[in-house]
Amino acid sequence: MEEKLWYLKRSELFEQLSPEEITRIESQSRMQTLPRKGLVYLPSDSSDAVFLLTKGRIKLYNLTSEGKETVLAFIEPGEIFGELSLLNPGQREEFAEAMSTSTIVMISGEVIRNLMESRPTLTIQLTRLMGLRRQRIERRLKSLLFRSNRERLVYLLLELAARYGEQNAEGIALSIRLSHQELSSVIGSTRETVTVLLGELQHERSLIIKRRQIILTNLRQLAASIDEVPPEVERLLKSQPKTES
Repeated sequence: MEEKLWYLKRSELFEQLSPEEITRIESQSRMQTLPRKGLVYLPSDSSDAVFLLTKGRIKLYNLTSEGKETVLAFIEPGEIFGELSLLNPGQREEFAEAMSTSTIVMISGEVIRNLMESRPTLTIQLTRLMGLRRQRIERRLKSLLFRSNRERLVYLLLELAARYGEQNAEGIALSIRLSHQELSSVIGSTRETVTVLLGELQHERSLIIKRRQIILTNLRQLAASIDEVPPEVERLLKSQPKTES
């Protein structure tokens, strides 16, 4: 119980709530640990609950009619997911799967909706979260429709750099480690194509791969190779030197 309360209090979404309100959430929630590849929910599951990830990483995805996986989003510790159930309780529309051993707090949708009525700031924060997540998905869909495999991969790498990039002596290292298959699932391609494209980018000295970790060694070169960069990457570009090796 104390551990669950600690995570709820630490959540940015709930930081404005009173101790009594946090306790009310805690009383109508439960904690669960999932193994790697464990499913949080399926598209056919009831959706009257939201989830707070406290440890690990979750991916949200759909399956095409051919059974091919299409990744919609990655969820990091401290983030809420499954929030659409607050607006439209019913059945889920996507899969939520643990990418590593993960711990979640499942929170009753009813208690969150009650708090939203008395806490307008909570409603605003949730609306903003939904809007940002929808923007990312729409940008990804646009990328799938109008860009080549190479451009989609570069766009994804820039997105990941903005969210997971850590500057080191060699460039910007991505703290998230995705397999070639996982990368292909995000950009709607094949593992073989992603392997070839990563090889080309390494040959061009735009990136290096060490023990499954991707390090972007020339962010400007990557950004210049596509017609539009993710908005979050502008901040990174400003922090990069004008000349890169």
